[in-house]
Amino acid sequence: MLDPKQLEDLAARLSRVLPPGLRGLRAELEDNFRAVLRANLDRLELVSRERFDTQAELLSRTQARLAALEKRLKALEKKLPGKVESES
Repeated sequence: MLDPKQLEDLAARLSRVLPPGLRGLRAELEDNFRAVLRANLDRLELVSRERFDTQAELLSRTQARLAALEKRLKALEKKLPGKVESES
């Protein structure tokens, strides 16, 4: 999810680029920008960068372990009398 501070900054930047005629509505529009941004970002079900990086690292370790286990399995299969056919 987007950091609340970043959300506030984005809403403030959007309100700063308003045409001069709408400057009087700045606070109200900024609140509306914030609400719309929050609602749409929540709907996207985004994850934080930290969580993404954690999951990517976990996947990488799992793939490495799977490769090692596959290699070990092939070595064990070669040792068996009457060669076993692999299903992969």
